[in-house]
Amino acid sequence: QVQLVESGGGLVQAGGSLRLSCTASGRTFSTYDIGWFRQAPGKEREFVAAIRRSGGSTYYGDSVKGRFTISRDNAKNTVYLQMNSLKPEDTAVYSCAARTGPYMKTMGDDYKYWGQGTQVTVSL
Repeated sequence: QVQLVESGGGLVQAGGSLRLSCTASGRTFSTYDIGWFRQAPGKEREFVAAIRRSGGSTYYGDSVKGRFTISRDNAKNTVYLQMNSLKPEDTAVYSCAARTGPYMKTMGDDYKYWGQGTQVTVSL
C-alpha cells in the first residue's frame, strides 16, 4: 500500500509556471507507476501525465504536451510535474495516483491509490 500527498498548487498568472510534487509513504515507491490527473468543476477527470516506475518512460495528455514535464526521484519517494506556459484552461484540482502492472495506463480507473489533490488556478 502507498499513501500519496500532493503539494505545490496555487494561483499563477497565465504564462507562468508551477511545480507540483507527489510524495509517497512506504518503501515500495519505486514499484509503482505514477500518474497525474486533473478535474475542473463540471468537467470529467482528465489524464495529464504518467511515468513508469523506473522513470524511463513518460506519457502526456495532448493538451499538455510540450508544456508539462513529469519526472521522479525514487530516492525521495517523489514525482514532480513541472508546468510551464500555463493557461486559464489548466485550472483544476490536480491529483496523483499510483498503480502497479506491466503497462503504462492513462485511465484513472486503472490506478488504485490516490492523493487528495491540490488546486491550481491560472488567471488571465
